[in-house]
Amino acid sequence: MNTSRGFLHITYKLYHHLDLIDGERKSHCLNVLLSVMKYAWKKNGYKADLRHETIHKDTGLCRTTIKSCLETLNKLNIVKSIRGRSGKTYIVNEVFLKAEKTYEPTQIAVKPTQDSRITTTLEETIYINNIGKIVKSFAGDREKILNELSKLPIEDLKEDKTNIYLCKLAIERKQDNEREKSATYVNADKILLALSKIKKETNHRYKEKKAYNIRNGIKPWESK
Repeated sequence: MNTSRGFLHITYKLYHHLDLIDGERKSHCLNVLLSVMKYAWKKNGYKADLRHETIHKDTGLCRTTIKSCLETLNKLNIVKSIRGRSGKTYIVNEVFLKAEKTYEPTQIAVKPTQDSRITTTLEETIYINNIGKIVKSFAGDREKILNELSKLPIEDLKEDKTNIYLCKLAIERKQDNEREKSATYVNADKILLALSKIKKETNHRYKEKKAYNIRNGIKPWESK
């Protein structure tokens, strides 16, 4: 039986969902996902038992990068990981896939029965809010993202579960900005005067003269 696929069936919806991460990391995550998809078929509920070594052979990525990408895909609810006795089982979220067809004309893909040993089916968790819109709108420009996120209420930033790291940085920036606004600044002339006084009072000759004037009752400790 011909088991080859007609096409890779990930969708643009997935690609745009990966905009939540940027740069090289996005391409690495996509590469790892394609490797998982190589073994995850619709007839198996898009489930595959894989070792990092297998993904390494497919992608050429180091094991540390592969592990990091799988963790990211898990956080984004794209691929769910289930630990087994030998390696892990990975389940691809069907929300981001298009129904596939194989070259075998008599084969009809049937949705498998839910395995009771597996936790609830993956669900789409894209939370379209101001935070998601900002991250997507300024993807690749972290400074702009943080500037815009820092304008949102802290409660919203704390509740977001998709962009945790960016929200944490935005909260810190927001707090820094608020401290900056409430800070009380001393007049520059006063600071210079105080520094001049300190410099004068630490001068050896000045201290000797002051001690002399005090001993001789000269006030206000100035020579006549």
